[in-house]
Amino acid sequence: MLDITQAESLIRENVVIAGEVRCKLGAAVGSVIREDVAADRDQPPMDRVMMDGIAIRHQSWLAGQRAFLILGVQAAGQTPTSLKDPLACIEVMTGASLPAGCDCVIPVERISRQQDRALLEDGYQPEIGQFIHPRGSDYGAGAMLLRAGTLLRSPEIAVLAATGRDQILVARRPRVSIISTGDELVSPGQVPAGHQIFSSNDSAMAAALAQIIDGPARALHVPDEPARLTHDIRQELERADMLVLSGGVSMGKFDFLPRVLGEVGVREVFHKIRQRPGKPMWFGIGPAGQAVFALPGNPVSALTCLHRYVLPAIRNAMGMRPPAPPRAALASAFDFPPDLACFLPVKIRYDSSGVLCAEPRPTNTSGDFSGLAGTDGFVELIRTQKHFPSGWTADFYPWR
Repeated sequence: MLDITQAESLIRENVVIAGEVRCKLGAAVGSVIREDVAADRDQPPMDRVMMDGIAIRHQSWLAGQRAFLILGVQAAGQTPTSLKDPLACIEVMTGASLPAGCDCVIPVERISRQQDRALLEDGYQPEIGQFIHPRGSDYGAGAMLLRAGTLLRSPEIAVLAATGRDQILVARRPRVSIISTGDELVSPGQVPAGHQIFSSNDSAMAAALAQIIDGPARALHVPDEPARLTHDIRQELERADMLVLSGGVSMGKFDFLPRVLGEVGVREVFHKIRQRPGKPMWFGIGPAGQAVFALPGNPVSALTCLHRYVLPAIRNAMGMRPPAPPRAALASAFDFPPDLACFLPVKIRYDSSGVLCAEPRPTNTSGDFSGLAGTDGFVELIRTQKHFPSGWTADFYPWR
């Protein structure tokens, strides 16, 4: 059996890096960019007015001017004008270019209007440069805005749009197939016999994968029949970049997966990790470089292994630079037999000092999916220790 860090390293070394595709900006959210993005010009590209009001030359106010003749209007998007008379003003709108010759904007709330003149509020003291967004103050032309490996969310899409890009080079998101094995499983909506249970692993894993893969995961159920398993696994390997299986991977008489995977050309990289739940996890590489993760069938085991290994592998393959997991302090003591790492479900909160705290919520068994409802994720407790006192800190992995 491997330690967790050994398993992680082997997965990183063997998972094939995804290809690249150039896509429209509207379809890029959730993808990872594969190119650096620099500013095409200064931002803002002009001295920008930040408030509706009037633009003046500040020196005129210092000289005692309090009533300003309005010489024109400067709206957002209009060609910039200029102030011809330093004792006058130009009416300006938010987002407009600052008229040449002006260096101060006075908000409309601080003036009153008498025909073609703007009168300042008594006692109001404007400052030079106020309510002006100077050219290039956000960034200058050529500034590095986004690095390759950045996940594109709505703020990053806004940055790309502001540079005038309508397309961007991104990592191709992998196609993933999910196979749940077991004669005991029936799909939700069917009527189970007394000896059967509803299949839940496929639904849970598809939900976790939905935001980072190419379209919905293809999910199917295959009974514990070697010939059927061989046929369906071979078929899915032709369709998918990654294959995630649950069940049939332990040491029982009907745990056919390790043998079947070998027969269809999947090379075993490792089998079993020193952890609970999920000790029987299997990982291999298909004949065309497909990553194959065979997870235990117990629902808690399958979901924790998916979040701990499969999702990070997908992100790494896309060139993403995920941050280190946050550390959380146990809110109460917890005991666990040594020599296996423990993935402990927890409820998260912040204490009065702002410390991230994790309240243990152990499930009844690794088959107790209902025990995960309401939890926020799990912490990873080291395998060489039995007693974990309140305040012990550990890596936290959220259910997302």
